[in-house]
Amino acid sequence: MAFASFLGRVLFASVFILSAYQEFNDYGVDGGLAAKAIRPKFDAFIHKVDSQVGFNLPEIDIKFLVAGAIALKGIGGILFILGSSFGAVLLLLHQLIATPILYDFYNYGNEDGEYIQLFIKFTQNMALFGALLFFIGMKNSIPRRQPKKKVPKTKTY
Repeated sequence: MAFASFLGRVLFASVFILSAYQEFNDYGVDGGLAAKAIRPKFDAFIHKVDSQVGFNLPEIDIKFLVAGAIALKGIGGILFILGSSFGAVLLLLHQLIATPILYDFYNYGNEDGEYIQLFIKFTQNMALFGALLFFIGMKNSIPRRQPKKKVPKTKTY
């Protein structure tokens, strides 16, 4: 059973680790393709938050946002494979920040083809978010094994 658990963690984390590896290789000086793809979505997200909530987000350079995403996915994925709850928390943090920005279905009408694709990807990421929450919950609910105390044998005379 321990091997199946390890294999499941490897397969789950491979999505994050391979994505981080690909973005790291493409990063370059300006953040690579990820920064170019995120810039318009991030600007739309900032505008939406500002207009709906009235909260001004600070100016963030996109290449630092991409670097943070790479770090969260890479380090979180490796720690998750090792069975660490902290790795799951890092991946949760990445999902919490990246999902509403990248999959902005709320900026489209129901009839748009883009709306359907973004909504499907958004719900898939929410499923990953739920799996991470499940992992953390299970990790914290299982009691840790305590070593058996050796009872000294009584001497018989």
